[in-house]
Amino acid sequence: MLEALRSDTSLRAWLEELESAGPPRAEAELPDADGLPEVLLDLGVPHEDINTLVALRARLLAEPEVRLLLDRCVDALVRDMGTVGGGGRQPVLPEAWGELGRCFFVFVYVAALPHVRAHHRERGIPADISRHTLADLGRHIAVHRGARGGPGLLVPGWLGLHFRGELYQIGRLQFQRAVLGERMGGAAAAAGHWAGPGDPCLNLHIAAFRGPLSPEACDRSLALARRFFARHYPEERYETAVCHSWLLDPQLKEHLPADTNIVRFQERFHLAEGYGREPEDGDPVAFVFGDRELPVAALPGRTAVERAVGDHLRAGGHWYTGHGWFPL
Repeated sequence: MLEALRSDTSLRAWLEELESAGPPRAEAELPDADGLPEVLLDLGVPHEDINTLVALRARLLAEPEVRLLLDRCVDALVRDMGTVGGGGRQPVLPEAWGELGRCFFVFVYVAALPHVRAHHRERGIPADISRHTLADLGRHIAVHRGARGGPGLLVPGWLGLHFRGELYQIGRLQFQRAVLGERMGGAAAAAGHWAGPGDPCLNLHIAAFRGPLSPEACDRSLALARRFFARHYPEERYETAVCHSWLLDPQLKEHLPADTNIVRFQERFHLAEGYGREPEDGDPVAFVFGDRELPVAALPGRTAVERAVGDHLRAGGHWYTGHGWFPL
């Protein structure tokens, strides 16, 4: 099965990266067929996908090459647990792998679960935050089902942040431990903020299916995050929040009322200049409608946000990623 990977230049380079790290330090362990459903349910995996994943477990373990790839991927993911920016890559596998390829990294994350839970215990992470953070795996499987009709992960590498102690779900928002880059750090420093390029920051992410992005929910989340990182990562000074998202595109203010949650979320941020100005039309389509491949002409207009995104695109406009920061 690895031949389908080696025929792709990027995937071949990925395999070579894994192999260059040497033999896996240990064989990755998966729950048995009886125990796997309980683990998957704890991770928020939709009930309708449980039996499929249990059957795929047997297929994965029956393929020696795939089994070794699992070992290598888990080893790369957990090798430097908790450090920012590590963990290797988790790319989209070719369609030739079928359902096993779409779900392969679900098993990588299940096998990494004991390692990240041990890291959470070492850091004293509260059980509810640990549980809610790791259950984002199930949310992403639900997103894949909505877009493609079955289990899988549209962006498998994103969950690597959750399963390495780099990202936490704290209330309504997700907070990723990160470092200020030259443009964002320079903008913050130029505005008189103490932090600059190379200093720690928290990258904010807004997960779907988590209720309204209300000012009250955001205020609570930010207050909890301030206390959380001061307590559990005291050696890292997190006093800057950043966000890179289509939700910060200033054009949204032209389409939405001033008192909407999105506009009020935008107003928390100072926008940073110097970023590229390439259209990112697929992002709002993906996050609002669930599938970036949907034809623009057929986008529904059931809500104000759906109408704003769809009408703007149908009028020939484009959406762009906004980049902003504010002091914590």
